[in-house]
Amino acid sequence: MLTISQVAAYAGVTVRAVRHYHQIGLLPEPERDASGYRRYGPTAVLRLVKIRTLADAGVPLARIARMLEAGAPAFAEAIAQIDDQLRGEIDRLETSRKQIAQLTSGEGLTLPPEVVAYLDRLREIGVTGRVMEGERDGWILITARWPDRVREWIPAKFEELKDPRVVKLYQILSTIADSTAIDEPLLVEAADIMAELAEQAAAAGHTDLDPDAKDDLPFDLLDALAVEYDPRATRMRELMRERGWVSWTRMERVTE
Repeated sequence: MLTISQVAAYAGVTVRAVRHYHQIGLLPEPERDASGYRRYGPTAVLRLVKIRTLADAGVPLARIARMLEAGAPAFAEAIAQIDDQLRGEIDRLETSRKQIAQLTSGEGLTLPPEVVAYLDRLREIGVTGRVMEGERDGWILITARWPDRVREWIPAKFEELKDPRVVKLYQILSTIADSTAIDEPLLVEAADIMAELAEQAAAAGHTDLDPDAKDDLPFDLLDALAVEYDPRATRMRELMRERGWVSWTRMERVTE
């Protein structure tokens, strides 16, 4: 006859686990001997080994008691159900692993590869700091609103980067954002470039990312995001309005 420490060691579990199984009614408590110690026989050892085997296989403790009492058909059915649940969990974990594998600087989790590639290209041309962060977070907002359209827009965004004015604009904005001073001449220069690009886009019939969109909320969020990253964005919006444009996120002419 074995003590609690001996039966735990024999079955490959801890004494604490044996006591827990007693508390939840999974393993019956044996009678105590004359010295006041519990003594475990072969039946208890067998049951404990089965409990440990099922628990190691992922069977919840709440289901083990019924399975130990079940006949062969019921036991096989319970195992099949648990196997289905484990397969579902494995599929979920595999999906999570694929998402994690796509991560670069944290962008791959929330953005499609095409947008991540575009952001990498912005870094190559010198976009840094808060402008880079704002660009990334802006695309997250856009992707959340139009997940099926984003991939269609990225080729045009790459094409825009071939324009030296666009590259210069990003570089100016990065310089402004990385400084704590309010550089009015640089702000004006950036506004002039954006207004010129807006005029060109309007002449070509391209007014924004999604001309058919009636939802102003994403663009309002983009404007608010810019101000959160840098309050000087408010001044940029004023300069754009002076040039006849409501905002640089959605190129609409001022109607007043």
